[in-house]
Amino acid sequence: MILIKNCLCIAAMDDAGNEYKNWDILLEENKISRIEPDINLSPAQEAECEIIDGTDLLITPGLVNTHHHMYQTLTRNLPGAQDVKLFDWLVYLYPIWARIDEEAVYSSTLLASVELLKTGTTLTSDHMYLYPENFTGDIPTIQFEAAHDAGIRFYPSRGAMTLGKSKGGLPPDSVHVINHMRQTIEKFHDADPFSMHRIILAPCSPFSVEESVMRDTAALARQCKVKLHTHLAETRDEDDYCMAKYGKRPLALMENWDWLGDDIYFAHGIWFNDDELNLLKQTQTGIAHCPTSNMRLGSGIARIREMLDLKIPVGLGVDGSASNDSSDMLGEVRNALLLQRVKYGSDALTAREALAIATRGGARLLGNSLCGQIKQGFCADLALWDMSQLQYAGALSDPVAALVFTGYKHETKYTIVNGKIIIQNGVMGDIDETELAGTINRISSKICKSD
Repeated sequence: MILIKNCLCIAAMDDAGNEYKNWDILLEENKISRIEPDINLSPAQEAECEIIDGTDLLITPGLVNTHHHMYQTLTRNLPGAQDVKLFDWLVYLYPIWARIDEEAVYSSTLLASVELLKTGTTLTSDHMYLYPENFTGDIPTIQFEAAHDAGIRFYPSRGAMTLGKSKGGLPPDSVHVINHMRQTIEKFHDADPFSMHRIILAPCSPFSVEESVMRDTAALARQCKVKLHTHLAETRDEDDYCMAKYGKRPLALMENWDWLGDDIYFAHGIWFNDDELNLLKQTQTGIAHCPTSNMRLGSGIARIREMLDLKIPVGLGVDGSASNDSSDMLGEVRNALLLQRVKYGSDALTAREALAIATRGGARLLGNSLCGQIKQGFCADLALWDMSQLQYAGALSDPVAALVFTGYKHETKYTIVNGKIIIQNGVMGDIDETELAGTINRISSKICKSD
């Protein structure tokens, strides 16, 4: 049991947009039990309860990261990939990524999970599509072990890349995927709203997977009632590739392959035209917006303001740590707000809209109706932000907006997942961050070495 007393502000992110000042939150087991002013416990309850002073704390739902490539924490900031567009970036990095091993997968998943937890994320996906030729062990099993050790709610995707260079794709032929999607679902997927692990099926993209695999994956996902995900409409090069190979734009291709619907969401979605936005609206197909990566690779600006106005489902993703190059989820919220203002003007996206995308919007994309909001009976996933810090000084006339507009550290004081305190006073519990950083640097040096 956890009681957060006298909160500076609770931003519920619920349907009514409720914000409660000087109220309390009680968590019992893995649920939000009560949200009220001045919750009093019996002496017996108090003895068993951890009480947190919320006087200086802004409480938000835990943030939800809908798109990541955690293995890329091993290849951040490589000189050969710093100043190139997406297709050239991919061709440069694929041979390096082909060298990952079990330790690399575990350590990179752990690092990304810790970074996300420290920046307010309680639920994350990961798009793992690499299965190197000589890899031993089961990648989903390794990733779930790392996520469990970090304490994050983990809904990763079982990805696929099957269209190598010899078939007209981008990945080198040495990188392939073991086709065991069904076994992965059977082993790990838990549809309970409070589950800590689910599976999403996610062939990588139209330029790295054959039509037959895309169709078969969609059929399997619907049979097993799991979500579907892929990259789409990220660059103009992708438009050119799909037109040259299939005679269709990417979204028309997805429609032809039975890849539209409220069980599907695409990463990026930058280059949709008006008709395509209307098709997304009609089918309630979602978009994982990745503003930092889109800026980093010069890919373009997604039409998020228009998508929201059309009520297209939108969530937020940090994308891979070789195109972001971090797992800073609160930083992603800020960049989402700022990038829309570059395109649409100073009122294009409010701080609260950006936070809503990163909480309830992401939870909707990942299919968990009890995450992303602070409501009685919902998952006990919370981010607690210390607004007494120097970085927020002078901004407390509106603490909720201050979280997005101001600040430079982007770290929580507490992150609570499934009713357990994972980050306390800004510190990760059982994980030695210095040791983890050293491990990542060692592995990175090994896989990035010249042949």
